[in-house]
Amino acid sequence: MSNLADGIAGILDEMKTWRHELHAHPETAFEEHQTSAFVAEKLTSFGIEVHRGLAGTGVIGVLGNGDGPMIGLRADMDALHVEEAGNVPYRSQHPGRMHACGHDGHTTMLLGAARLLSQDRAFRGTIIFVFQPAEESEGGARVMVEEGLFEMFPMQSVYGLHNWPGLPLGKMAICSGPLMAALDIFELTVHGKGAHAGMPHLGIDPIVVATQIVNAWQTITSRNVNPVDASVVSVTQIHAGDTWNVIPASAVLRGTTRSFRDETRNLIEKRMRDIANHFCAAFDVRCDLRYERRYPVTVNTPQETRLAQMAAAAVIGAGNIDEHPTPSMGAEDFAFMLQEKPGCYVWLGNGPADNGRNLHSPHYDFNDDALATGVSYWVSLAQTLLTE
Repeated sequence: MSNLADGIAGILDEMKTWRHELHAHPETAFEEHQTSAFVAEKLTSFGIEVHRGLAGTGVIGVLGNGDGPMIGLRADMDALHVEEAGNVPYRSQHPGRMHACGHDGHTTMLLGAARLLSQDRAFRGTIIFVFQPAEESEGGARVMVEEGLFEMFPMQSVYGLHNWPGLPLGKMAICSGPLMAALDIFELTVHGKGAHAGMPHLGIDPIVVATQIVNAWQTITSRNVNPVDASVVSVTQIHAGDTWNVIPASAVLRGTTRSFRDETRNLIEKRMRDIANHFCAAFDVRCDLRYERRYPVTVNTPQETRLAQMAAAAVIGAGNIDEHPTPSMGAEDFAFMLQEKPGCYVWLGNGPADNGRNLHSPHYDFNDDALATGVSYWVSLAQTLLTE
């Protein structure tokens, strides 16, 4: 674009309006009907070819300009099951749902880039704008891939972006190799024997067994996994009983594990099963463990990372790029796309993470001051990859 800064300045207020509209109407996994319609309407108004229905609520925009490579730029659209605690004028109008991860900002930035690129086609090739549903734990990226995303739109590479609280505005983190961890979830049901709470000897208390298992599971990362190999085992739910004077017949534990290596992933699952089975045998109860492999590790490829760094340096300067960020134990289903195509996933500075402004917090709100940098990066990346 001949004058990118002026182009962004001309639509910045409008982008803020889009972002606030999306924030006020959050929709969770595979239910992004209003969001999908909003995105499709905007793309159509920009003169971009629109395809809908992939992964249910997904939206694809196609912008071509002559012969050349095909690249993919992806933004996630879904919100979280969180009750918003903030009091911004555009706070969520959908009880129990909010954009607590900034996907409203991601959608807005890619829409802004689509508008600018459609107005000044200083590239040669085809850009595929991928607006993906269901990133939050439900694997919308996997569904899009399984339903033929890359067969329908045979892009050579694919790129993603996430806002990052704690990383200063105007800065980005872009590195080759693993950036975000693999995500697995689990559910353990301990089947005990219910009894009167005043007569525990007549039953087998599943809560006692379950708490012993929780404590023992914490030794997996501290005593079984190599200390320099990052991993997490987190029990996030315990469900048992309904009243004060009854020992329940069962207890349920749920949670998540994170890792970066297949060997570690396998070790964690095996140790969780062994520990649960042996504790239950010791207490003369049985248990069932459901362990699901959800998201793979997010791994950036070297060549595409170099190109992403070049594109970012053109708009924020090389000194504002962290090329060696500490990988996150958070997970990202963009990893499914990176398993199929080379590409790069980057973090965009979102400013301070204080006062509850962390991802997935009920106080979180995407920082509108990051919009211009994000749009600049997308436009610069497209032009870098598709230089005439």
